[in-house]
Amino acid sequence: MTALTQLAGIYRGRDTLPLRTRLLFTFGAVAALHVAAVVLLLSGTAGGGQPLALGLVLTAYLAGVKHSYDWDHLAAIDNSTRKFVAQRQDPVSVGFAFSLGHSSVVVLAGVLVVAGASMVGQFMEDGSAGNLVLGLIGSGVSGLFLLMMGIFNGSAFVRAARAYRSAHAGGSIAVEDLEAKGLVARLLARPLARVRRPRNIFVIGFLFGLGFDTATTIGLLVMTTAASLAGVSPLALIALPLAFTAAMTLCDSLNGVAMMRMYRAALDDPRRKLGFNAAVTGISALSALFVAVITLGGFVNAAFGLDDPLTSWLGAIDLGDAGLLLIALLLAVWGLAALRGRRDQTGQGQHQRQEWPKRG
Repeated sequence: MTALTQLAGIYRGRDTLPLRTRLLFTFGAVAALHVAAVVLLLSGTAGGGQPLALGLVLTAYLAGVKHSYDWDHLAAIDNSTRKFVAQRQDPVSVGFAFSLGHSSVVVLAGVLVVAGASMVGQFMEDGSAGNLVLGLIGSGVSGLFLLMMGIFNGSAFVRAARAYRSAHAGGSIAVEDLEAKGLVARLLARPLARVRRPRNIFVIGFLFGLGFDTATTIGLLVMTTAASLAGVSPLALIALPLAFTAAMTLCDSLNGVAMMRMYRAALDDPRRKLGFNAAVTGISALSALFVAVITLGGFVNAAFGLDDPLTSWLGAIDLGDAGLLLIALLLAVWGLAALRGRRDQTGQGQHQRQEWPKRG
């Protein structure tokens, strides 16, 4: 057996590795990106001077942190994680795969800028053919994917809400009652058939990133271009998009793992956490549908050159700051569920202590 065949066997069998091992691999890769960015920065400034490079790399890193909290990132990662958890998987690398695919576009563009490729500027220029084509690809793919995931998880929310009402009426509840089934699941089975593992999200993230339309991406590439003209070393310049990638993969990976734990906690005890499951699933589905409407509205506006107020307004909405509101909402739901669970356990413990003397 050749070395390549052995590596392929390890790659195919990684899904059978323990959860902790896969977490170590995921965050080990994130750490490697951080080390690579630091090494490039130090190598690029080894000749002395260039204090500008350090400030630019730190700015790029903070830009990656901010970009990871865009609502479309969160909606894609959260809804994909919900789908995988419902299929009895432990998707530890959903956030990492999506972020790595998304930032690959930025890294590639940054390398082209450093190499002096003028075509990157054409892609960033509003109204240019390249910017329009890539923008349509990015918004079309992201809008359709989020629409499908929102409908899929919306179906799961409807089933969870019905199970919640049934449980309160004294009916039985099983984990299967929380899964998306029926006509919606069958209709979306083929479109989502390619998204079977967390690694498949890499391609989705790459296609998301093709639209050079976010202020963070454009700002990073403009900053790289300006630094190149200012005489910053090429190695230090490449550290900019790499630092952006390291920050984004870290935050997106943490978000993906947190959502995995949240959904697993809801499915492990469906009766006790039924309301929590329905609430989080509903929020995720609604966020995906919300972003899908905004993205597809902007897609239609750009594709057909419309000038109506509705699609023009949808195309102008910035999803960056809204992502923080979504995280705050999910954390609030998680915190309320945790407090309620602890209160229920405390109440059960007090009840048992009160009953013990009677049994004695």
